[in-house]
Amino acid sequence: MPKRITKSIAVYFSSDRELHRSLKNILGFYPKNIALYKLALRHSSAAHQLKEGIKNSNERLEFLGDSVIGTIIVDYLFKKFPYKDEGFLTKMRSKMVSRTQHNKIALKLGLNLLIEANNDRFGTKPGSINGDAYEALIGAIYLDKGYPAAQQYVLNNIIDVHIDMHEVETKEVDFKSKFIEWAQKERKDFSYEMLTNGPDSTDKQFTIQLVVDNEVMGMVQHISKKRAEQMVSEQACIALGI
Repeated sequence: MPKRITKSIAVYFSSDRELHRSLKNILGFYPKNIALYKLALRHSSAAHQLKEGIKNSNERLEFLGDSVIGTIIVDYLFKKFPYKDEGFLTKMRSKMVSRTQHNKIALKLGLNLLIEANNDRFGTKPGSINGDAYEALIGAIYLDKGYPAAQQYVLNNIIDVHIDMHEVETKEVDFKSKFIEWAQKERKDFSYEMLTNGPDSTDKQFTIQLVVDNEVMGMVQHISKKRAEQMVSEQACIALGI
């Protein structure tokens, strides 16, 4: 009996057949290890405590998937733009793996309809839960099918279908929002501090430094306070590898 028919029969009699079918529509294939995908769709608010303080939530898969997506995107950009410098590639990567972008992708895939979460216990803003699930989903594909399958899925089903590369290339990065998203997710203390230039100074520029957990991550001078905050945020994002 062909494997495809055998798999369809197994799915039909599975207690998770509805999830199998939903994932087949999203992924284009039936998962081999459905437990990985169930875990990828379980937010920490719906998780149970395991040994040594570990919860059976999607946080570990999210961590893995974020790295896998980043590697795929870097490889894609390197090959697509052979004559662009490192600065251009870094900005393009930042825009393609941003929290906003991942949230949009998750909604387009319909992951928000499959996520298991306790609405009364959200530890993060509801909007970030969708993007986290997308990253965890890619982590699940990587573990279930291997890196080539994860790469093919991101290239063919995400970039080609859901990401407008012209829009990404022409849109400016909001580095301040990107940094704040990261800092809130990582539970970092941070502050944008405006420094004085001294009582005798005639300099009309604003001097802004960004402090993260009592460490100065960047300092910028500019005639616009708003622009200075963007520039110092960009410095921090580059230094922290965000």
